Amino acid sequence: MKVQLVLNGKRTTVDMPPLMRLIDALRGPLGLTGTKEGCGEGECGSCTVLLDDEPVNACLVAIGQCEGRTVVTVEGLGAEDGLSPVQQCLVDHGGAQCGICSPGVLISAEALLRRTSYPTTKQIRDAISGNLCRCTGYERIVQSVAEAAKKHREVDETAWGAEEIARKGGSL
Repeated sequence: MKVQLVLNGKRTTVDMPPLMRLIDALRGPLGLTGTKEGCGEGECGSCTVLLDDEPVNACLVAIGQCEGRTVVTVEGLGAEDGLSPVQQCLVDHGGAQCGICSPGVLISAEALLRRTSYPTTKQIRDAISGNLCRCTGYERIVQSVAEAAKKHREVDETAWGAEEIARKGGSL
């Protein structure tokens, strides 16, 4: 079955069995190995991706369910010139060690930061609660996400400031 979707910002058509798990399609024919499979049962969160901006476990979603939808994997988070703020903060603040949970944590954190610019510690903990981490511990991850939220706000404020200046006919 041909499935059309937007994958990491690019229109994509795949021809695969509609009941193939999304994780298998991503890691196999699509060659996106950043999404990890931990448990294969939706318990660990390692395979979390965004499906229409909502975090889902790719091991529980069939590729056929992605028809006409938007999927973002961990590979879709980074910018051409480097890491996304969430990725950079996980690196800078020791929020990642072995890397098995990192893709799911990153996607869950990104989903949160797309919804709110000022997440509370409770909101951060709730957002990453479906991601099991055995190495780092959650405190460093929470600190990393809080710092990424701050960076997101700075980027937004800078962009808004540039737009406002341009609107008023000035320059930077």
